[in-house]
Amino acid sequence: MSHWMRNEGMRSRGLITSRSPKSKAAEGYRKLRTSIEMLGRSGSLKTIAVVSAESGEGRSTTSANIAVAYSQANRKVLLLDSDLRSPALHRIFELRNDKGLSTVLAGDGDVEVAEVAQRTEIDNLRVVCAGPVPPNPAELLESEAMTALLESAKRSFDIVILDTAAMQGASDGLIVADKCDGAVLVIRRGRTKLEAAERAKESLEASRTQMIGAVFNRIGR
Repeated sequence: MSHWMRNEGMRSRGLITSRSPKSKAAEGYRKLRTSIEMLGRSGSLKTIAVVSAESGEGRSTTSANIAVAYSQANRKVLLLDSDLRSPALHRIFELRNDKGLSTVLAGDGDVEVAEVAQRTEIDNLRVVCAGPVPPNPAELLESEAMTALLESAKRSFDIVILDTAAMQGASDGLIVADKCDGAVLVIRRGRTKLEAAERAKESLEASRTQMIGAVFNRIGR
């Protein structure tokens, strides 16, 4: 069962769910959160990948706002930047990016998630930034270390939201989505090519992850 959310009220970048909680866009994210929770009543949806066919579609901002919407419902949230090639969450939240996911995955067990999960100004929300760009992003994301990290995060947090790399041109986004319980596809109205969106949707449906729905917006990444 898919939930399709039209988020036409969001005009600018940023954490609109935090800065303008009464806006239509913020309400849209809360409705999406509610729909995900209804779909995952059995506890089956704890890791959610936010994906897009192409870059510049608002994927990182969408990831951040979904995470904030969950934190506002008193959920313990981990937001994880798995776009190891062109990360953005550290800029959105104004956090350090000298350590992060790439550090954990390449650390041979020397670095734990707790060491790189940064506090934010938002209660209940921790963010793991991408960290330094590694020479082998896809290999790190496909590793057993990534699988183990997600399983550990499930035990420590109520929900784990993952920002991913654009699916066009690299396999990183699909690799991450395949390790998650569900995926939300971000589509920017007037920018996303229909063929690219269809290919992304088909690729997700061919993987093991559950396609939850899509967010339509008119914002930049």
